[in-house]
Amino acid sequence: MRLFTALSFVAALVSMTFAQSGRQIFGADATRPFSAAAKAGGLVYVAGTIGADANNKGDIKSQTKQTLENIDKTLKAAGSSLANAASTMVYLRSPADFAAMNDVYATFWPKDPPARTTVIVTQPLANPDGLVEISMVAVANGGERVVVHPTDWMRSPAPYNYGIKSGNTLFLSGLVSRNGKDNTTVKGDVTTQTKTILDNGAAILKQAGMGFGDVVSSRVFITDDANFQAMNAAYRPYFTAGSMPARATARTGLASPDYLVEITMVAVRDSSRKAITTPNADGTAGTANPNLSSAIQVGNRLYVAGITGNTASNKGDAKAQTAETLARIERTMKTAGFEWPNVVDSMVYLPDMANYQSMNAAYREALKKDFPARATVGTGLMGADAAVEIMMTAVK
Repeated sequence: MRLFTALSFVAALVSMTFAQSGRQIFGADATRPFSAAAKAGGLVYVAGTIGADANNKGDIKSQTKQTLENIDKTLKAAGSSLANAASTMVYLRSPADFAAMNDVYATFWPKDPPARTTVIVTQPLANPDGLVEISMVAVANGGERVVVHPTDWMRSPAPYNYGIKSGNTLFLSGLVSRNGKDNTTVKGDVTTQTKTILDNGAAILKQAGMGFGDVVSSRVFITDDANFQAMNAAYRPYFTAGSMPARATARTGLASPDYLVEITMVAVRDSSRKAITTPNADGTAGTANPNLSSAIQVGNRLYVAGITGNTASNKGDAKAQTAETLARIERTMKTAGFEWPNVVDSMVYLPDMANYQSMNAAYREALKKDFPARATVGTGLMGADAAVEIMMTAVK
């Protein structure tokens, strides 16, 4: 298995850079179907990076340090830096490593850290020795990067800010059921926790001059899929029917057993906002999901929801499901006028990482070349028969 680790980093970084449809690719490597980073629209999207090697096996502090150093090299090659990071996703194998990861992570941002979401994945990482994987979105050098913090809230006890705004785009941290004013946990069932999270989200959005009508994409992480429908019922009223954000929902662990759900969002203030529903294979109109849009288009960007491809005929076949998932994503993108060369970022959720290579084979066949940045992690999905879920961002 070829992985983006400390061992393969240098070779990947010095590989050829592609420019296509306003998109630049960095760290392309023909042996794997993803690149180290993609740059478009003033933002740099960094692939999920694992800093595990023979010298730091079992050492979360060393792996966190190596991972962030590798990302810093990627960002500098793409015309950015860790200081410009807007949003990070941290995937940990064990909640016991949370505090040690935080200790090292904090040293890279002594001031104004990015927004951050941290979850505990249920499967080994693509590198079985990996204890942490980190993906990132950063502002290109010279771009705006503003910390967004509600005026009456305490600072987060962990090394992240609640929001980072660049231009018309706001990246929110993963929010859990906590009182922003005093950082105390708000306990309760998933309904209570979802409402607390979204009320907190409203405060962050308001501080940035935005509202829920500007949210284009969200990722929901729940610890028990039995809570899925209750979360949906609490989630829906905060958004406008017919223009729900694109969304993916996965089952993961969270950093504290007190929390049942964590939600991270991206908002874009743009009057051109348009909700897209995936058409059927025969070209007829698809059926809208009451909890999410298949994609949200804002200007020259498209935020595609987490999409699955399980059918009665491909149950248990990860490669066939990946192919069907990507066919559905392609129809969604074409409806909005986007194509594969516009994709800058991809998020793949696999309930069983044993299917990693099968998924890769179908992914490579569909996208063919000049692959976008990508993270792949092992999490549970809401569909019992789904073997893969893929979420994407595209920029023209």
